[in-house]
Amino acid sequence: MRWRSAIDRAITPLGLTNAQYSVLAPLLGMERSGQRPSQRQLADFTGLEPLYVSKLARALERAGLIERSGHPDDSRAVQLTLTDQGREVTAQATERVRGLQDELTAPLGGLESPATRNLIDSLNTLLGSTPPHTQTGADQ
Repeated sequence: MRWRSAIDRAITPLGLTNAQYSVLAPLLGMERSGQRPSQRQLADFTGLEPLYVSKLARALERAGLIERSGHPDDSRAVQLTLTDQGREVTAQATERVRGLQDELTAPLGGLESPATRNLIDSLNTLLGSTPPHTQTGADQ
């Protein structure tokens, strides 16, 4: 929760919420790699619910940060593209979040340190695994 609050404090001056940033930053990365994702593809990429991405996308479109258009290959899909303003704001937000990551990982030697890499790998392992079975009195 502290991490989310820190992100909110850093990007609120840019007119963004943490939830909006969680859509914009991956969209920027996808665009930089040559992709123009649909809302569904972005939802799959971020792990967010498609309905939630749709709701955020509409708000970001009203704010002038993204454009929603018909998908050329699927008439039911909505394709997302950052506007010039959206790219600029997202780049600024990403710089601020990167600064927070640097501060957070400084005690471990920074973002690129072996200790930080090990921590990230361990967290990814934990997040990708299922919780161990807890035995109850009846199971013992």
